[in-house]
Amino acid sequence: MVKRWVVNASPIISLTKIDRIPLLQELCDEVVIPQGVADEISLGGYNDSAVAWLQQTGQAFIRADLAIEPRVASWDLGMGESQVLSWAIQNPGYEAIIDDLAARKAAKILQVPVRGTLAIVVLAKQAGYISSAKKDLENLVQVGLRISPAVLEQALTLAGE
Repeated sequence: MVKRWVVNASPIISLTKIDRIPLLQELCDEVVIPQGVADEISLGGYNDSAVAWLQQTGQAFIRADLAIEPRVASWDLGMGESQVLSWAIQNPGYEAIIDDLAARKAAKILQVPVRGTLAIVVLAKQAGYISSAKKDLENLVQVGLRISPAVLEQALTLAGE
């Protein structure tokens, strides 16, 4: 089965901070980053690992001029989240990779398949790309991704740890 992902800012930022951004390409056949997501990452005003990745490798995945679906616009999400969900609606077969809770709720109601950063780590462990999901999940917490203990435990169980 072909995996196609349209990715929001938080997963890109989090994965670059723990040096796991290559997992996007390793786990997925096609990656799309809407221009609005790239802009959100770049507008931070400083040069961090996510900005550097976008300017180099990530540039190939950026898609410009994406129309926002009216059904998505009514949710009043940020530009990046709106473009991610709109892309997934306009291009069936894509999963939205989003961590934002409001955007995940919108995706569920709009029937957009969605995963988050934790799912990428779990998939990477299941596919043998990483040796320890626990280490990566702990690193994600250290770099600021908020993960409840219950969700962390569930992710470790899914990863077989």
